[in-house]
Amino acid sequence: MFLLRDRGCWAAAALCKRLPLYRLRSDSAAPCGAHFDVVVIGGGHAGTEAAAAAARCGSWTLLLTHRVDTIGQMSCNPSFGGIGKGHLMREVDALDGLCSRICDQSGIHYKVLNRRKGPAVWGLRAQIDRKLYKQNMQEEVLNTPLLTVQEGTVEDLVLTEPEPGYPGKCRVRGVVLADGSTVYAESVILTTGTFLRGMMVIGLEMHPAGRLGDQPAIGLAQTLEKLGFVVGRLKTGTPPRLAKESINFNILNKQTPDNPSIPFSFLSETVWIKPEDQLPCYLTHTNHRVDEIVLENLHLNSHVKETTKGPRYCPSIESKVLRFPNRTHQVWLEPEGMDSDLIYPQGLSVTLPAELQEKMITCIRGLEKAKMVHPGYGVQYDYLDPRQISPSLETHLVQCLFFAGQINGTTGYEEAAAQGVIAGINASLRVSGKPPFVVSRTEGYIGVLIDDLTTLGTSEPYRMFSSRVEFRLSLRPDNADSRLTFRAHKDAGCVSPQRYERALWMKSSLEEGISVLKSIELSSSKWKKLIPQAPISVNRSLPVSALDVLKCEEVNMDLLASVVPEPLKKYTANRELARRLKIEAAYESVLVFQLQEIKEVQRDEALQLPEDLDYLTIRDVSLSQEVREKLHLSRPQTIGAASRIPGVTPAAIINLLRFVKTIQQRQAAVKEHQTK
Repeated sequence: MFLLRDRGCWAAAALCKRLPLYRLRSDSAAPCGAHFDVVVIGGGHAGTEAAAAAARCGSWTLLLTHRVDTIGQMSCNPSFGGIGKGHLMREVDALDGLCSRICDQSGIHYKVLNRRKGPAVWGLRAQIDRKLYKQNMQEEVLNTPLLTVQEGTVEDLVLTEPEPGYPGKCRVRGVVLADGSTVYAESVILTTGTFLRGMMVIGLEMHPAGRLGDQPAIGLAQTLEKLGFVVGRLKTGTPPRLAKESINFNILNKQTPDNPSIPFSFLSETVWIKPEDQLPCYLTHTNHRVDEIVLENLHLNSHVKETTKGPRYCPSIESKVLRFPNRTHQVWLEPEGMDSDLIYPQGLSVTLPAELQEKMITCIRGLEKAKMVHPGYGVQYDYLDPRQISPSLETHLVQCLFFAGQINGTTGYEEAAAQGVIAGINASLRVSGKPPFVVSRTEGYIGVLIDDLTTLGTSEPYRMFSSRVEFRLSLRPDNADSRLTFRAHKDAGCVSPQRYERALWMKSSLEEGISVLKSIELSSSKWKKLIPQAPISVNRSLPVSALDVLKCEEVNMDLLASVVPEPLKKYTANRELARRLKIEAAYESVLVFQLQEIKEVQRDEALQLPEDLDYLTIRDVSLSQEVREKLHLSRPQTIGAASRIPGVTPAAIINLLRFVKTIQQRQAAVKEHQTK
């Protein structure tokens, strides 16, 4: 074994030291000698999901974090979900992840966005009580079997020679902490967020920090760079926090939560708080005076002048003023908790000097007397080109090393959680020598997220949207359990018996309900008498099924059951089942065509490329040097993934396809010869 900073010098195995562990339960005690199956670095949204997922899969897991009391901390906005992001949360939940269940226990304002469009693109969203979320997440993590949590800063990686048969120039075998102690592991997951050489910025002042009050990770960033990883630089920001009692809400637009509230988790019948007890949000807007303050003081704002790219879809107010001059911009005033005195002004991320932030805030309607409790600030940080990881999130360069979250160039709690759960599952599967668990573009938003990152890379913080997804009608938030839970149970073993049984019940209930709805047939005139508001033509000669009637926008299961109580009444007892039957009916016709398209894509995805293929040196295939370099960087696992890499031409794909088929034929011939 060697440490990278030893410049290849071998170090004795005796370096291993017994560690002071933060929590050891009798049912999840750490193995002797500080050796774990999986070590996760970072206790943010990616890290908690990764650690919990690895433990659910049966791996002895250690979560290393700077401070245990920051586990589950919402560093930026006090909300989860949204358009595209709500889909990710449902899929994380279908894999038995944590964040959806914790949100159902911690939300203070639940609302579904995009209601004017179909349910395939609805965005489940909730304002979250920061304190309650952190409390509930810590309780969950600290009581997860096989999972141990320890405070510590990782400074280096322990590396060994590579394992034969896998790509990579070395293999990770553990981590070295700042105090010199060593933790050995079979797999390591990095979920360092904005901490890699993080720098906090307010005005012209810059301080080393991953976020307010926390030091950055410098040594680990240097280690990764020396290993040969391509490192980039990104930036993000957060708004100031305002005192609630100083805001004039009476003159602002009030937004109330949904009634009833729709939970994030498939295991939740309802959320913890009634709609009437939830807190409202308020809407205000910027104005020309805000623009003037921003434009007059650009020379005092180093974060905006920095060439490092920031988030396109959640930009700072400075970026919005520069990009969209002479426009007003929405500012949502969001509560931070049931008993919190702070308001989060969503849409007002800013890095001006603190005194100018205060001046700008008081120019906004309703905030004329607002008091700023904390200034907004920017963070600049390192990220690693995600084309250096495979769809399992294992790196190409270092075996058994996984990346998840903002280290891969993404932004948002939901994107981080989605990567975390996949990394945790695959790190555990890698330990046991099982095939990786990969979600394809045809199976989920998680698959689209990871495929975009690993094939296209990103030069700005990546955010998930439903518009990125080709098969939106099939990959809906309501059916994430039927798409992923059964696969996760069979292939990864990361799903609890309770969730598996719940998914089985829902699947059989839906199949039975659809069959019953199809079996009930009446004449169009009869239906028109029973449900006058349904737009059914009485001129139809053939009988009309209850399923066809349910497709009408004006009809739901409650209405159908009121006119045909037997046998439909029992399908309205469960609100989620009734809602899903309505959605299944709405998309039944169009899904036939989309499923055919999915099968065509899956044929391309089924053509696997050899893992150890050296694109820079292979001679039996005609590829340009540019194409070879792009394939070498991204290392796509399938022909389908290769075809999505920018710059890889159709001609190159055809040549690569011929090459793969030739290899397959040779392998088949060898097997046939050996069996004779």
